[in-house]
Amino acid sequence: MFISPMLLEYAADNKPFDNDNYITELKLDGIRLIVSNIDRVRLYTRHNNEITANFPELVDNIDIPPGTILDGELIVAGSDGKPDFEAMMERFKSKKSKHKAMFCAFDIIKYKNKDMHNLPLITRKEALETSFSDSQYAAKSKYLLGRGTRYFDLVKSQGLEGIVLKEAQSKYEIDKRSSKWLKVIAYDMREVYIVGYRKSEFGWLLSDGQRPLGIVELGVKSHERKAGFKVFQQLKTKETKDMVYLKPIIRCQIKHRGYYKSGMLRLPVFERFIV
Repeated sequence: MFISPMLLEYAADNKPFDNDNYITELKLDGIRLIVSNIDRVRLYTRHNNEITANFPELVDNIDIPPGTILDGELIVAGSDGKPDFEAMMERFKSKKSKHKAMFCAFDIIKYKNKDMHNLPLITRKEALETSFSDSQYAAKSKYLLGRGTRYFDLVKSQGLEGIVLKEAQSKYEIDKRSSKWLKVIAYDMREVYIVGYRKSEFGWLLSDGQRPLGIVELGVKSHERKAGFKVFQQLKTKETKDMVYLKPIIRCQIKHRGYYKSGMLRLPVFERFIV
């Protein structure tokens, strides 16, 4: 049985805060996963794609009671113990991958056939604690009351993705993006050159001046697109079927979530032009 999960919104200005009416959790860098045991254990992505057959080791070893549905994140830990998104995607695409997947549960939607979504989050957390025993295949996410600012600073210093702040009395809003759950992402900032643009769909090619760093698609407002396009016409060096390449003159500031092993920026977001 699939239940469409409750989704996050960004905290105001992507800033953490301290409020004892909220719980604070680590934001895990993986794939959202619904684990359901109604007739048998089944695994679903947030888009209702059943992936039970992809992870037989989890199905065989996640011991939750019949009539129970959990919400959480599917992760692979890297050699440093931190969630490794690239390794997770490699394991997601192939059962032959040697990466070990693990389910981290942070909420319980149904427990022993009892609907839990209308109960306060803090009550659901108590039920989650009794729903299964932690193992190498499944564990429960830890949380704090309040202390969002200090926890975020610690998370960022460790190079982790960010935190989630959730109202302790909030209900589980099925299939909704809710301001009751707020994410704060530990972005890194960088200055880069814009050295090209796509001809069809929007995207600016980024570079450090020596090599490409990926394409930014997010965060660019319409007036910035128009202003950039006018200037770019004076900086063309060559064209291909899909791309126009530019002299490395125009710089911008972007925020991003680290680097792929290829050296490309992960999820770059445009912040501003640098004049």
